[in-house]
Amino acid sequence: MSSSKKEQSPEPPSLIPLLPEDIIIDILSRGRWCDYRALSLVSKHFRSLVASHELYARRSLLGCTERRLYVALSNRETTSHNPYILCLEANDNHRLVLIPWPTHVPHVGSFVTVGSKIYAFDMLNRYHHLPIPSIDRRFQTVHLVHCMNATMDVSVAGVIDWKIYVTGFTKIPWDTSAKMVMAVFNTETQIWESATETMIGRPYGCVVMAAFVSPMAEDNISDEAINLMAGKMYTRDARNSFVYDPKEGKWETDKRLNMFKWEGGCVVDDVLYYYDIRGGKVLRAYDPRKSSWVVVKGLERLVADGRFSESYYTGSCDGKLVLFFSKDRRIKGIRSAQISLERRHHQGRSEILG
Repeated sequence: MSSSKKEQSPEPPSLIPLLPEDIIIDILSRGRWCDYRALSLVSKHFRSLVASHELYARRSLLGCTERRLYVALSNRETTSHNPYILCLEANDNHRLVLIPWPTHVPHVGSFVTVGSKIYAFDMLNRYHHLPIPSIDRRFQTVHLVHCMNATMDVSVAGVIDWKIYVTGFTKIPWDTSAKMVMAVFNTETQIWESATETMIGRPYGCVVMAAFVSPMAEDNISDEAINLMAGKMYTRDARNSFVYDPKEGKWETDKRLNMFKWEGGCVVDDVLYYYDIRGGKVLRAYDPRKSSWVVVKGLERLVADGRFSESYYTGSCDGKLVLFFSKDRRIKGIRSAQISLERRHHQGRSEILG
């Protein structure tokens, strides 16, 4: 072997693993949550640190909070569902990061945030006889609350004034119709209040307009949840749209809202948004104060890019609307767009620009 060919000296080892563990945790806690997934692949040691209770306790102590949007994605080939977090990059190069999820917490269902906790309700309510899991996002720990005091076939949930309203339906014997049932969980007392039967219907997608705001809330979740506007809950079944006023304790129908078969919607600043895949593939907005629908303008290019997509979904994060849609029927992948919204009044009419 020629003497000119010298063996390359190995790269010096990283000094971080040589530091005391409490110092490593202090360094990691100041980083971005979205980078933890990559750090967990470095070594088993880093994997254990990223999953440790101490790391999240340190982040909470330092006040390291981030806006995060949780997304559940399904694989049509394997029928599996996995939870991700959408990381919003400064250069608009957003990415979905797979996150660890407790095995006994549903991957698919209705999720609501109250303070620092995520409450998970199985969409089909197959486990209504079991305690309801709640995840503390600060420490990545799971706690169990009392099982629901009502049996319902499908459950969707929303939050108003620290109370979780869970709505589903029960089948009526000797009848093809179903009766809606509501159960209320008080997150402050951790007690389920009395369940009530409400009206005939089968809720399959809900929105709560007048979105619940918590002093500790830092995350949003994209799911099939109740939507809140003006302190009321909005839901629909295959035929009708309904409004529930918790102060009055009663449901009413909303004919204007029922003009379109909205689903997969979300609320931003007390306005309901949903992507109408059946009616021209446009983003529609419903203002409950004016009981009126408008088409969001300025999204023509975005709509054109997604014209071959089969599925769409909306979410809200940091006061903006996030639109998810598949690339097209043949290509696997998800696109996302973060949309800023602006209301304008033009010639006596209100319009929304995106």
